Amino acid sequence: MLAPAEVIRTKRDGGVLDAAQIDAFVHGLAASRSAERWSEGQVAALAMAVLLKGMTRAECIALTRAMTQSGDVLDWSRAGFDGPVVDKHSTGGVGDKISLVLAPIVAACGGVVPMVSGRGLGHTGGTLDKMQCLVGYNVAPSRAQLTRALRDAGCAIVGASARVAPADRRLYAIRDVTATVESVPLITASILSKKLAAGLDALVMDVKVGNGAFCTTLPQARELAASLVTVAAGAGLPTRALITDMNQVLGLSAGNALEVREALDFLTGRQRESRLMALTLALAAQMLELAGLVANLADGHRRARVVLDSGDAAERFARMVAALGGPKNVLSARFAGLAKAPVVIEVPAPAAGFVCAMDTRAIGLAIVALGGGRLRASDRIDARVGVSKMRPIGAAVQAGEPLARVHARNRDDAAAVRQTLIAAVRIGAAPPPETPVVQWASAPG
Repeated sequence: MLAPAEVIRTKRDGGVLDAAQIDAFVHGLAASRSAERWSEGQVAALAMAVLLKGMTRAECIALTRAMTQSGDVLDWSRAGFDGPVVDKHSTGGVGDKISLVLAPIVAACGGVVPMVSGRGLGHTGGTLDKMQCLVGYNVAPSRAQLTRALRDAGCAIVGASARVAPADRRLYAIRDVTATVESVPLITASILSKKLAAGLDALVMDVKVGNGAFCTTLPQARELAASLVTVAAGAGLPTRALITDMNQVLGLSAGNALEVREALDFLTGRQRESRLMALTLALAAQMLELAGLVANLADGHRRARVVLDSGDAAERFARMVAALGGPKNVLSARFAGLAKAPVVIEVPAPAAGFVCAMDTRAIGLAIVALGGGRLRASDRIDARVGVSKMRPIGAAVQAGEPLARVHARNRDDAAAVRQTLIAAVRIGAAPPPETPVVQWASAPG
């Protein structure tokens, strides 16, 4: 067994780790025997060395593969699915309920979508927290239940089991408390090890950029997107990436139950915000083309819009929810299965003009302050709280008109967040230039 100190020293001094050294590190992360397990200090030391010295593509591919193989790897070859297995992953944002509408759209187009999702942490929301607003919905089904849901609905939004990429689970927990989260190679290996373990045929990445995203600048986002695409290809998973705008809340709401309601309204056609629609169709088209279900992106756009407008996608969502133990009437206009906050107040515009900018991170942290997010993994979430009817950038407002609504547990919380939102939204005399929601796409291939 290689000594941890020697592996750490190699990377500390700017060397390239070979496959044996990387395997030793990953084994030390996941080992159950104390004699073979790396200490938290040793793991943190290597993570910091990688943050400071970087990794070659070959190193990152080797790390990704080793972390994938540290636990269970799903094999769908005997499941009898009628279509390719495809997924989407987002790097996280505020109001990002795309997964809830995208998975059933792609399923209705012939894809099989085992969407392994995560919980919210920090200012960004988590898809699993949103799905658990639906009473009874099981985000941790057995393999048999998951397979049945995929056969029946074509999609299943679930969490990763503790046996999927356990090396990454431990590494991420240590990175989170040692200021090493920002390492692009470690982010890449973390995301892709779980996606490779899900047994995918194709993957599309939604890399967010802006003041509400992990990547605040386009060069940062392009570096991460390029790393994800090339490392995934090296590990045998066809992958594309879009870089998408996160300089404002995505859609009209942010907060778990409020976002589920918006997703249901979107699927059933009751209300569809334009930026949410544009990004949903762009991601769907990429997934469908990469999976071989359509001839080109234009066909993908058209096919996704057809199944959305026909109600086929909404029906797939309802079947998924029912198959995983959730409400059977989730599409009903009278559906009342989502918890509501006891206090709802409006946020008045401080002046007349146009919404020119917003501090999206501050809005996300305001939702955390309401109880709708986590600063630590152990924090409990209040699914009822958040903001709705958020006015988008470019909207014209009069002084005193509502910029948004705050949903809170009590009036003191609501009043505090109202002031935060007033400060976070900038009103100007003229409308700002329009920013497309999709800012960059990796080349097919």
